[in-house]
Amino acid sequence: MKREEKNLISRRKILNSAFKEFGENGYGLSSINNICTAGDISKGILYHYFKDKDELYLECIKALFDSLTLHLQNELSNISGTNESRLERYFDARLSFFRENPLFQKLFCDVIIAPPTHLVQAISKAKVSFDTLNISVLTELLQSAKIRSDVTIQTAVETFRLYQDFINARYQMNSPEAFDLEKHEKICKRSLSILLYGVIERDGNLQ
Repeated sequence: MKREEKNLISRRKILNSAFKEFGENGYGLSSINNICTAGDISKGILYHYFKDKDELYLECIKALFDSLTLHLQNELSNISGTNESRLERYFDARLSFFRENPLFQKLFCDVIIAPPTHLVQAISKAKVSFDTLNISVLTELLQSAKIRSDVTIQTAVETFRLYQDFINARYQMNSPEAFDLEKHEKICKRSLSILLYGVIERDGNLQ
């Protein structure tokens, strides 16, 4: 076996065990000892590939969001229809990914509910591809619609991201066990729908 192939197998073995540990216990309750014991990995091998628990956690986070982004890109390629149907397809694709990848779902929940404070900036960098895709999806929806003259696409995107931060902050006040991914996604979809279409039915007297 070539050395490069052996390295890939070793890294994958470590990451598989780390995904399970971080997914089931969250960052705070996870440990290098548990990862090594569960995966039958020596500490020497683990530290050969990863400097510490933080680096290993961030590698898992990046893999999660890279995989989710790729899944969404594939699901949304050549998508057509009304803005409503495209929006529905987007959130359906997100949920289908997590149903097919339960460990990713648990890790995603951990990032939303209890992200390690000292790693918040690093986590933001690790999920930049996912954030960029979200912005592009919303921008495409806005570009295909007639928006108010006093609102720019950039302003609308920034406003929705503030909504998203508020939604996530609301969940951070609860315990991870109380997190309901499908409810979270439903609230996100509803918030985006309200942002796009408002809550007041306009009549002829409103300008």
